[in-house]
Amino acid sequence: MAYEVEPPKYVRLARTLQRRIEDGTYAPGSRVPSENQLVQTFGMSRPTVVRALELLKRDGWLESRQGYGTIVRGRPEVVEQKDRRGRAALERDESQGLGRLIEVAHVPVPARIASALGLPKRTEVLVRRFLVTEDGEAVELVSSYFPAGVVEGTELASGQPLSGSTREHIEVRKKFRFDHVIERVSARLPEAREAELLELPDGTPVLSVLVVACDASGRSLQASEVLLPADRQELEDTYRLS
Repeated sequence: MAYEVEPPKYVRLARTLQRRIEDGTYAPGSRVPSENQLVQTFGMSRPTVVRALELLKRDGWLESRQGYGTIVRGRPEVVEQKDRRGRAALERDESQGLGRLIEVAHVPVPARIASALGLPKRTEVLVRRFLVTEDGEAVELVSSYFPAGVVEGTELASGQPLSGSTREHIEVRKKFRFDHVIERVSARLPEAREAELLELPDGTPVLSVLVVACDASGRSLQASEVLLPADRQELEDTYRLS
């Protein structure tokens, strides 16, 4: 039996603040409530609040300005540019897309995915791994992870490409409804198998776009990690200095 656990308090608070930035409650350029106000509003300790704010600053949602406090930057540009790829991981029709399904297996949940799905480390989950190619070149490796409670009663464990997206399949078979997604972009070195599939030279990092799809209650239904060769990505941003 799999036991679900909640992510740490500071992560839950960071997600709540992130959603408020995305829905306009905290507009770009505005100041976020003070630490004291956040402590009182959410009933959390100051260390928890500080850690949540630091997480959002690290990921580019907030910034500290001397004399002004903590300012909302808005949705990070790198997330905007990768958003299309994140959504594609949920909407991709495996039977129609460029590329191939390379693995369907029950595996111990990777540590970086466990907290996203709210599962204890080493819990068994289902992974569907899809390699996206363009003109014969590997451009993305998409690994989608599903908790046991989502897999049961579906064809997600089938070794054949699904017709339609995994989101559609889950919503039809399980009557679950995807409500929102949480995305995080980071960089890391690929594992040996990942580097081999993406045909990366030794030491080449990858950009990781982690897309966590949740229902309205906040329960994670699917976590998809999109890996992109960092040496083949180019990001550009224009901003004002103030």
